[in-house]
Amino acid sequence: MNEALSSDYSDDSERVQELALRPKNLREFVGQERVATQVDLLLTAARSRQTPADHILLSGPPGLGKTTLAMIIATEMNAPIRITSGPAIQHAGDLASILSSLVEGEILFLDEIHRMSRPAEELLYMAMEDFRVDVIVGKGAGATAIPLSLPHFTLIGATTRAGLLPSPLRDRFGFTAQLDFYGDDELSTIVRRSADLLKVPIVDDAVVEIGSRSRGTPRVANRLLRRVRDYAEVHGNGTIDQGSTQAALAMYEVDLLGLDRLDRTLLEVLIRKFNGGPVGLTTLAMSMGEEAETLESLAEPFLLRKGLLARTPRGRVATASGWAHIGLKPPQSELGIFDMPPLDA
Repeated sequence: MNEALSSDYSDDSERVQELALRPKNLREFVGQERVATQVDLLLTAARSRQTPADHILLSGPPGLGKTTLAMIIATEMNAPIRITSGPAIQHAGDLASILSSLVEGEILFLDEIHRMSRPAEELLYMAMEDFRVDVIVGKGAGATAIPLSLPHFTLIGATTRAGLLPSPLRDRFGFTAQLDFYGDDELSTIVRRSADLLKVPIVDDAVVEIGSRSRGTPRVANRLLRRVRDYAEVHGNGTIDQGSTQAALAMYEVDLLGLDRLDRTLLEVLIRKFNGGPVGLTTLAMSMGEEAETLESLAEPFLLRKGLLARTPRGRVATASGWAHIGLKPPQSELGIFDMPPLDA
């Protein structure tokens, strides 16, 4: 489906393709200059002391480079990296097994750390702070806790929802980096670099076109580039020009702002069926035949960021810009809705 094309999320097959395009060190890492500078200082200090780096929490929307940055940190520290995820650790014993097999200076990258089970979180507190865990042997009244020392390691946690992390866990990270969406110029640089790695000829106008429709997200930029490459190879001479770019993105229903079919359907249903709102998310999802969670995680964040949608205490509302984007004008009687206070949650 075309939603996957401009979605910030990726499956295993997408990750394999993205791996080849990832920068290998901080010099190649485009964008996030504030975070890159802070990380460089942290790593340089750790290397000079010949100690593992402090624990690092990487926070931000999907597709902005958290996994890439973790791999870069491992490269810069010349350290092995172990990769796992919160959903894969549902028991404290799962985490204890991983921690006990680490070597000195190793980096443990824990993606979606906010989805780890509570018993595993509590075990992680002690491991991060004291570099030891208590292994429980036996059951019931005869159970015994055996302390197990751990090598000094660096935990890199990644989360798209930092607010779901308990304070004791957040406080144990020595450095927290908040990754921001990329600007069009940065995305154009990424598109150009990826095209060079893929050995695909591309003109400057096409680079700008793809970058401007990439929702501020490198993962989306690389995905669009690969699909435009396919179109240029099948319907053209292999060179990505502006014409082939526009034709390919039109075929995949990615418009000038980067909205895909799901985004536009949400806007159109909100406006044409509910006169622009306000309407609850569940009602909106049922009208579209989608799950509310799908709209909330895939479509709504980008529409909010582009100012096409607003969340109010009474429900979702299409803004004047949202009406204009689908070629309609809001009724005069509805203009006051846009002055309603936004919903923070």
